[in-house]
Amino acid sequence: MLQKTALILLLAATLPAAAETLKHTLPNGMKVIIKEDRRAPVAVSRLWYKVGSLDEQPGKTGLSHALEHMMFKGTAKVPAGEFSRRVAALGGRDNAFTSQEETVYVTDLAVKNLPKVLEMEADRMANLNFSNKDFDNEMKVIREERRMRAEDDPSGKLWEHLMLNAYQNPAVRAPVIGYMADLDKLKADDLRNWYRSWYAPKNATLVIVGDVNAKQTLGTVEKLFGAIPSRTLPQRNSLNEPLEREPKSAQTQAITAEPMFILAYRVPALKQLGDTMPYALDVLSEVLGGNNSSRLDKNLLRGSQKAADINVGYDMLSRKPSSLFMVQAMPSTGTSVQELAAEIRREIADIAANGVSKAELARVRTQMEASEIYGKDSMEAQAGLIGSLEANGFSYQDEAELRRRLAKVSAKDVQAAAKLLTPARETLMIVTPQKEGAK
Repeated sequence: MLQKTALILLLAATLPAAAETLKHTLPNGMKVIIKEDRRAPVAVSRLWYKVGSLDEQPGKTGLSHALEHMMFKGTAKVPAGEFSRRVAALGGRDNAFTSQEETVYVTDLAVKNLPKVLEMEADRMANLNFSNKDFDNEMKVIREERRMRAEDDPSGKLWEHLMLNAYQNPAVRAPVIGYMADLDKLKADDLRNWYRSWYAPKNATLVIVGDVNAKQTLGTVEKLFGAIPSRTLPQRNSLNEPLEREPKSAQTQAITAEPMFILAYRVPALKQLGDTMPYALDVLSEVLGGNNSSRLDKNLLRGSQKAADINVGYDMLSRKPSSLFMVQAMPSTGTSVQELAAEIRREIADIAANGVSKAELARVRTQMEASEIYGKDSMEAQAGLIGSLEANGFSYQDEAELRRRLAKVSAKDVQAAAKLLTPARETLMIVTPQKEGAK
């Protein structure tokens, strides 16, 4: 189901800006943000490359995700598979993920071992050298991953078909993992060219949070990354997309016992701190689906029991001009998809017509405060927010203003946000149980 992406939850899991934070841009263009957090002798490193499926071309989808896999396939100094093995030997853990907007490399470990990991990160930024054999083997893994997550998994299939129907721009519609037909045609040199094009210092942001001395750590970063040559980046795709057009409804089949659907609306993403609607949409997502007291949970999950499951998601931070406000749901036995979708529309229309109560708005604000209290120990969340802000055209220093503007959202603002969720912005994507013997 939908992962909660409301900025309320992301902001709530970070610390107040009390610890020293240092931001610096190296001569080669690489951004570095280091935040001191002395509560435990650990550090988290997040290396963000501003490249994802939004930057790919028709016929070459899946490049960014495939390159993420190949970044673990070695350099002259660190052979294939050694990066993760060495991190584990140091008592740490590593991972990576690719989205439409970015590719991020994750390492958490004891702070004393941070320089060793940074040395390996700098090495693979400049010297990745995978073999054709490793490429061929990894592409088999990626194609199987696509089958499991996008073709055989009903939620994955639902999401992929939603994007195909909600958007028209090829770069915005394409799945992060790529289309199978494109994966079948990818060559090792395609990934090498993608690496040389986008894995440049000026396209990277290194975020470090932990028990570090910020100035000393910056010196280490300058020593390891500073000599990597700067490169000119390719021109990025135009991501223009109309917010309004005819409402769209589509369905596909998957291996699932019950039907499920996403009701999605194209709405603004946050482009300037002064934009008002994204903050209101973020709060609206919490009013509708933030917890057991939210409207959809109270009225459709526990009240009428027409929904067996229901979730709301909206991500206001995006490189795309627009984002999707989404309600994903599974009808209860005896309730049709169309009936439940109509009930959800009625709940949205009620807010658009009558607004929200003071109690509802107070609940969301209390939730923000409680989440902040319980989430203060997460270095990972701090690094995640810093990287997200920087990757989407903001500064980590904008966090306080984001908090202030979210807290100022009024009932009238939430009502205005609900009025944006109109048929002209709507896509209804349905997955139904696959008929026996169908493929």
